[in-house]
Amino acid sequence: MNPGEHLGWGGWWIIPMAMPGIMVFVVLIILYLLIVRGGFRPPWWKDSGTYPKSETALEILKKRYAKGEITKEQFEQIKKDLLN
Repeated sequence: MNPGEHLGWGGWWIIPMAMPGIMVFVVLIILYLLIVRGGFRPPWWKDSGTYPKSETALEILKKRYAKGEITKEQFEQIKKDLLN
């Protein structure tokens, strides 16, 4: 028997020896995803929901005023109506 052959496995003898370490690594990654990140979502998702956050009426009003779609008087009147 050739000393480098390890019972006929050739160079593949390392796989069964490395398997416990690989399994621990996989379990640690799964725990990180579940506990630290809060689930299996892509890193570019910022909120925990699956749908984007909808804008409030006041945010839409501010955008319309910034674009020049409404005048300052209209903005103030609509804002007053929304807040009451």
